[in-house]
Amino acid sequence: MKPATAAKKLGVYLPATPASFQEGVVTRAELNELQANPPEWLSELRRNGPHPRPVVAAKLGVSIAGLARGGVTEALTTEQIEALKQERPEWLEKERATQAEVRKETTRIKQLKKEREQRAAERG
Repeated sequence: MKPATAAKKLGVYLPATPASFQEGVVTRAELNELQANPPEWLSELRRNGPHPRPVVAAKLGVSIAGLARGGVTEALTTEQIEALKQERPEWLEKERATQAEVRKETTRIKQLKKEREQRAAERG
């Protein structure tokens, strides 16, 4: 697989990986080995970053679109993420609230669907 795909599966920011990783091809066996026994560079990236946007969004509790609305377009380190959590800028609080509402609505819709399926099963 392409290095970008492997980096995505590993949850790391491709430009921060070693050149040998970026320039090569990663087999499924190599990916499995990296996941099972991560080398120091992979452990370091996962621990301190820079992290790709999906990881940053997850660590901040917002969506990727929320990051963009907040002006965060670059990869961030763990230290930068923690600083944002401490600063609690207005955009972050707003996006966290939005994300919480989305989760709540998703749960409500799943429950409604489940109830409808149960009623249909009872009738039929």
